[in-house]
Amino acid sequence: MATAKKAAAAVKKPAAKPAAKAAAKPATKATAKAAAPKAAAKAAPKAAAKPAAKPAAKAAPKAAPKAAPKAAAKAAPKKAAAKPAAKKPAAKRTPNAAFMKPLTPSAALGEVVGAKPLPRTEVTKKVWEYIKKNKLQNAENKRNIDADDKLKAIFGGKKQVTMFEMTKLISAHLS
Repeated sequence: MATAKKAAAAVKKPAAKPAAKAAAKPATKATAKAAAPKAAAKAAPKAAAKPAAKPAAKAAPKAAPKAAPKAAAKAAPKKAAAKPAAKKPAAKRTPNAAFMKPLTPSAALGEVVGAKPLPRTEVTKKVWEYIKKNKLQNAENKRNIDADDKLKAIFGGKKQVTMFEMTKLISAHLS
């Protein structure tokens, strides 16, 4: 059954090509007469597997009207929507429990963010407040953080780290 469908699909594809070629050329009496025998000659060996094939001359006029509405639709200006769709009120997001779990900072990190347990998100906020307050962000490349004495202890003795490295280094000081 499946092979019969594939064979029918294969038969339909070549028959469509002459019609498309005929639609691309300007329609004159000479070209219509020349295209019809060629299409019939190609379709003749396969006609036994398929009911009567449509002549190419009939298929060509049908192809032209399909293209015209598309061109007209592209040329037509888009109209502005009268009213934007009403938005639903956003549902209150619940934060991930892993981020909200209070973690105890090490002694070195405690000098920057405080000694009491804080969620990871609050630790990151406090470290960034410290960086901004002391102007430790590199002026030329804002992704780099220039460490002062307190941050050097957290950054493992490095003078400068990227903001992506910083999060990794800070997580090592949380337990």
